[in-house]
Amino acid sequence: MADVAAKAGVSRALVSIIFRNQPGASRETRDRVLLVADQIGYHPDSAARLLARGRSRTLGVMFTVHQPFQADLVEGIYPEAERLGYEVLLSANAPGRNEAKSIEALLSHRCGALILLGPAAGTTDLDALGHRTATVSVGRRVPGAHVDSVRSAESKGVRQAMAHLVELGHQRIVHVDGGRQSGSVERRRAYRDAMRRAGLTGEIRVIPGAHDEDAGIEAGRLLLAERDRGLALPTAILAGNDRCAMGLLMTFTREGVDVPGEVSVVGYDDSHLSHVMPIGLTTVRQDAVLIAEYAVRFAVERLESGELEPREAVLDPKLVVRGTSGPPREG
Repeated sequence: MADVAAKAGVSRALVSIIFRNQPGASRETRDRVLLVADQIGYHPDSAARLLARGRSRTLGVMFTVHQPFQADLVEGIYPEAERLGYEVLLSANAPGRNEAKSIEALLSHRCGALILLGPAAGTTDLDALGHRTATVSVGRRVPGAHVDSVRSAESKGVRQAMAHLVELGHQRIVHVDGGRQSGSVERRRAYRDAMRRAGLTGEIRVIPGAHDEDAGIEAGRLLLAERDRGLALPTAILAGNDRCAMGLLMTFTREGVDVPGEVSVVGYDDSHLSHVMPIGLTTVRQDAVLIAEYAVRFAVERLESGELEPREAVLDPKLVVRGTSGPPREG
């Protein structure tokens, strides 16, 4: 029987099921089968393990291609999932593949729970998804939806960045926002509030953007075109995220604008991009590892504990000062 089981490619998990359904089989026989399977190099079969447990132990993760901070989150999700005995299946948003397709792909693979990184779906859709399967939203609060959420305190992070710039002496501070993308509403609101508290209401300016380099490039070109018409450049810019900040730096560098001498630039996320730039980027750090750990734990707890009320974890961000911020040249 050992030879038959081994040659058929039966995993250890499936062998255990077989013997549980054969009360007459001795422990010695079972051990011999498992020993032979080990000797010939058979590895545990994931499908058999799931069959034995009666449910999926796979966490489906939706993420967006080309978002460095989400890549950092994925790196943090894997070790925590493995520590808790779960596997991870990724599904990416990309040009020609929208969020709905990414989510349906995970559901079609019968993932036990979903972790959505920066979801853009409406509250109604996320609520329906949360009632369909255990779901965690990362980077976005979704009040009224039956989903858990994990995010950083966006307002606190922006307040830290703005306090840093104001203390340096900046007054003409512009914000290039993230449009409708995750965290943008909170960051935009916090920027305006910080300007008002600093007595700079008349200097408030929000340039519509997005969480990518193109938005930073376009904002930089707009500001340089205004300079060429005789308007002064802002002395500081708070970008919607690190990718947007990189676009600004690329544009200013090409046009000979001194950063931070003429314009200070501050990002948001502290993704790995901020460490590889020629000038270290001043940015607001979100703890990707801790956010990832909370997201995995929420997903697993909802799977293993049954029905729970929606929960929220809000983690503190931290300003990291590097080389792209300094006092304005005007003194």
